[in-house]
Amino acid sequence: MKQEAGMEEALLVANHDEKSLVVPEIKKQLYLAGPLIVGFLLQNVTQMVSVMFVGHLGELALSGASVATSFAGVTGFSLLAGMACSLDTLCGQAFGAEQHNMLGIYKQRAMLVLTLVSVPVSVIWAYTGRILAWCGQDPEIAAGAGSYIRWLIPALFVYGPVQCHGRFLQTQNLVWPTMLSSGATALAHPAVCWLLVRRLGLGANGAALANAVSYLVNLSVLAAYVRLSPACRRSWTGFSSEAFRGVAEFLKLAVPSAVMVCMKWWSFELLVLLSGLLPNPKLETAVLCICLNTNSMVFMVPLGLSAAISTRVSNELGAERPDAARLATRVVLFLALAVGVSEGLVMMLVRNLWGYAYSNEEEVARYTARMMPVLAVSILLDCQQGVLSGIVRGCGRQKMGAYINLAAYYLVGNPVAFVCAFVFHLGGMGLWFGILSGLLVQVLLLLSITLCTNWNKEALAAKDRVFSSALPQDTKQDCPVLLE
Repeated sequence: MKQEAGMEEALLVANHDEKSLVVPEIKKQLYLAGPLIVGFLLQNVTQMVSVMFVGHLGELALSGASVATSFAGVTGFSLLAGMACSLDTLCGQAFGAEQHNMLGIYKQRAMLVLTLVSVPVSVIWAYTGRILAWCGQDPEIAAGAGSYIRWLIPALFVYGPVQCHGRFLQTQNLVWPTMLSSGATALAHPAVCWLLVRRLGLGANGAALANAVSYLVNLSVLAAYVRLSPACRRSWTGFSSEAFRGVAEFLKLAVPSAVMVCMKWWSFELLVLLSGLLPNPKLETAVLCICLNTNSMVFMVPLGLSAAISTRVSNELGAERPDAARLATRVVLFLALAVGVSEGLVMMLVRNLWGYAYSNEEEVARYTARMMPVLAVSILLDCQQGVLSGIVRGCGRQKMGAYINLAAYYLVGNPVAFVCAFVFHLGGMGLWFGILSGLLVQVLLLLSITLCTNWNKEALAAKDRVFSSALPQDTKQDCPVLLE
């Protein structure tokens, strides 16, 4: 009896200690997520302002720029952003393990690989006009898109290093510099667009080039901070030849990371293409684009939480604190649920007005209002999948995440969208049911592997990953013995 009473008392103490850690954990995650959310929103402003400037040049210029922006996102920016996500694991776990010098090497290695990947992508972009025309796009729109995206090529080579610098700082819990640099870039971008589009008379091509200029400003600010700030003194020690080694190991994380991002991104773009095949395609495409833009905007909050939890999990695993990583996952799931419910309720409250923010057509507004309940549910699921994906990146299990995203969207989501839209004739609503189906499968699968995670084992894997890169071969045996 005394032994049982002692065990119960020990459990009560343990539960009390865990509860006392919840509030500090919430504060840590919100401290990370807040500036990241603002930074992500400001980064989206750059391309949005460019397209707005093009819109004042005429309908044809706007159509070409919109098609080019979509094509660039699918073939280039999504790929680079996804590959840069591998730094969430590598830099985050190295920082937790106090192997600070490895962060700079990982960043250099990522910049090298992303620059090399940008070369074949730029070749594809150079022939975009011909590719779009071959796919049946209107010849004038295809030509305009081809010209716009060729002037966007310099932005491609700057975008990768910007992503690498952001991840490098984020994993060290240095999120304010990223937000401030994004803010400075967003403030300067309209002036850059005006100078190139209006003053120098480059037209739509000037708006594309303005992206490269603004990205370069962002990169310069971040690079100066990394070089001069005392906070990065231990993590950035200058350029090293070590960056050229271990590229194959880096790709083992970078490629699945890119697949995780691209599978979802490409699935959404595919639905936009399918909407053009529906009866009354102008209405269906317009409403679907409104829903996608709305979803992208509200997703910035869970995206910030996703980046925060990947940092928290990777740091704690690298520091050999699996219990803290487990607690962080529980806290972020609660935060994501609260955010999803709140955003969903807002969508429901403004459902009858939201369509008018994008169009003066009553038919568009009514159709948008009917879509809002479905969109609210998808937002709730999207919040959960966002943070669950962040947990996967923090653990370094991107390969599993890639398989899950592939199955969720291409074995379930897209086929359901096609059947609902074209077999059951549910139109755009049917396409969004496909998104819902893919999200639901993704959430359930990611949640199942998260709940079944052996955190002690993940901490061991993190230590092995860090020290196998950080130490020369003849000293690896001197690594401390980890969790028994």
